[in-house]
Amino acid sequence: MAPWALLSPGVLVRTGHTVLTWGITLVLFLHDTALRQWEEQGELLLPLTFLLLVLGSLLLYLAVSLMDPGYVNVQPQQPLRARHCSECRRCVRRYDHHCPWMENCVGERNHPLFVAYLALQLLVLLWGLYLAWSGLRFFQPWGLWLRSSGLLFATFLLLSLFSIVAGLLLASHLYLVASNTTTWEFMSSHRIAYLRQRPGNPFDRGLTRNLAHFFCQWPAASWEALGAEEEEEEEGSSQAV
Repeated sequence: MAPWALLSPGVLVRTGHTVLTWGITLVLFLHDTALRQWEEQGELLLPLTFLLLVLGSLLLYLAVSLMDPGYVNVQPQQPLRARHCSECRRCVRRYDHHCPWMENCVGERNHPLFVAYLALQLLVLLWGLYLAWSGLRFFQPWGLWLRSSGLLFATFLLLSLFSIVAGLLLASHLYLVASNTTTWEFMSSHRIAYLRQRPGNPFDRGLTRNLAHFFCQWPAASWEALGAEEEEEEEGSSQAV
């Protein structure tokens, strides 16, 4: 591998995420937070659980960012719900979006893991937010407080921001999963040929079946078959009228 490949955007983003994750974790352990108090009291179960959750979220992040999102060959015809990503320069099946924080597309294969990652990451962030707050002690003079607690306070602000972002992303993706649609289809339905001529979502099979298909791939069916089934139902309804 060429040396300059180590400076690719994907490597830099994933390295930055890893360094930031462990850096924040280290700050929470070094300051007088609940983590440190548990350690001093010999209660190691909660600190170990927190570390395992942090490690789990990091491994899920790397899995989603490195795995094949569902690349497909556009020849002889581009599959339904697939889209060519200009950043990856590949066609992705059931394309959702290109995530710059992962430098990878989110598609049919890694979308369930992406949602699981968001849920676990939000849990870790909220726990970290509590831990950071537990170590903050406000006192005067402010200059002395800033020198002793400034890094922990900055960590608290970062965790607050990340928690809001992760919470909004998780809520939006759970809504999309429940209705069996994607970010791209939701935002650009007026420009997508198989959606702009329909009043509703042709892939929505109900909450239970949508969740079962998304997380368990059951019932197994291609998007082309679902689209054809929807057309047959519409034709049958129009003939009955």
